[in-house]
Amino acid sequence: MIDKKFIGHTMPSFSATVEPGRLRFFAKATGQTDPVYSDVAVAQAQGHPHLPVPPTFLFCLEMEAPDPAAIRNLLGMDYRTLLHGEQGFTYYGMAYAGDTLTFTQRIADIYDKRDGALEFVERKTLVTNQRNERIAELRCVTVIRNSKGA
Repeated sequence: MIDKKFIGHTMPSFSATVEPGRLRFFAKATGQTDPVYSDVAVAQAQGHPHLPVPPTFLFCLEMEAPDPAAIRNLLGMDYRTLLHGEQGFTYYGMAYAGDTLTFTQRIADIYDKRDGALEFVERKTLVTNQRNERIAELRCVTVIRNSKGA
């Protein structure tokens, strides 16, 4: 069982710069047809200072952590038993190409179901911009299948 003493543990923050080319690529790859995500002139005509960050792109930037497996390693989670449980986003403000975003991950909860056959680790990540404004909170739940009855 994962030790619940890790609830509230915060990982070291890291930053990533939002690059316009990556935004365009992500928009295309995810089927975003609105030119606001690929054409700076269109974005500016709609009142944006630059290309806005498309929905869910922040998850891609979060994966640029110096050690994307840091929480998994801290908790001793075996990747062969992991399942992606849930993912959610709460947005507080807009992020744009050129912004430098800071990600601060913390373990929000650890719990189990089915008599410990399934364990859940909930991670929340606060995202702020270079002006320390809250942009979003990312939520991810990882499920661990344990051998006892799973």
